[in-house]
Amino acid sequence: MTLDDLRVFVAVCRAGSLSAVARELGCTQSAVSQHVRRLEREVGVGLLERQSRGVVPTRAGRVLHQAAEEGMSGLDLALRRLAEIARGDGGVVRIATGSVTVRHFMAAAVAEFRRQHPEVSLEFRTESSSHSCVDALREPGLDLAWVTLGAPVRGVEQRPVVRLPWVLAVPAADELSARERIEAADLAGLRLIGLPEGSTSRIQLDAAYARLGIPAVASDTSVADWDTAILLAELGVGHAIVPDLPGWRDHGRPGLRFIPVPELPPLTVGWAARRWDTLSPSARAFAGTVVRHNAPSDALP
Repeated sequence: MTLDDLRVFVAVCRAGSLSAVARELGCTQSAVSQHVRRLEREVGVGLLERQSRGVVPTRAGRVLHQAAEEGMSGLDLALRRLAEIARGDGGVVRIATGSVTVRHFMAAAVAEFRRQHPEVSLEFRTESSSHSCVDALREPGLDLAWVTLGAPVRGVEQRPVVRLPWVLAVPAADELSARERIEAADLAGLRLIGLPEGSTSRIQLDAAYARLGIPAVASDTSVADWDTAILLAELGVGHAIVPDLPGWRDHGRPGLRFIPVPELPPLTVGWAARRWDTLSPSARAFAGTVVRHNAPSDALP
């Protein structure tokens, strides 16, 4: 059993296809199969089974896949740390984020970190959702992901940083703009701009509606991110239920009002990493800088 055997096996489990992994690695499908067969001879049981659309791990394969994936994550991070030590430089911090993350949560922190650590490079990878940010962490090279926190994810550690209350964004000329708060029941009569389908924020918002006994809220328009929902609300396209993000009120939007909806439980955002204890000092320093800049009023321990 070699490290390459385990890497290939993890890749096959993730892709569900021997041929896809062969293309990714630039080798033959036979070569990929040899890695898997070598593992099967070593452990004495079958690890993959063929199905109509590819391959899936057997029960034994799932056990090995879980252990190998978690072990490879820690090893990849350790190898990066060793390379940085050997070079004697500050290294690179790689972060997966959503499309609006840097603007709303990291702009000041990035500026401060660059002043204090000019030898460290910051690289950002934009993903379409928190789910895809977490998935990206499983790949070699990424250190951190800023996500909307949801259910626990095996092999990923999540740390809450900020709670974001929900608000209703309405045009200033709208009859609702004079309200000091919006009751959850009032939402049932509105047609709202929908948050991204399948996003953690959308899932949690829909779950909150269900707990409060609110019928599914109809959406005339669905958007890819929170900023687009706000822009469309400001243009009078509709109302938008969105998290009260840092900066929206500070930057001045005279044509828009953000009205609290206190019955909806706040959305929690923060950091995710494979293992905090294997992060480089630079990655931990950047994560801490972002936490400090988001600390006022809504910070979590």
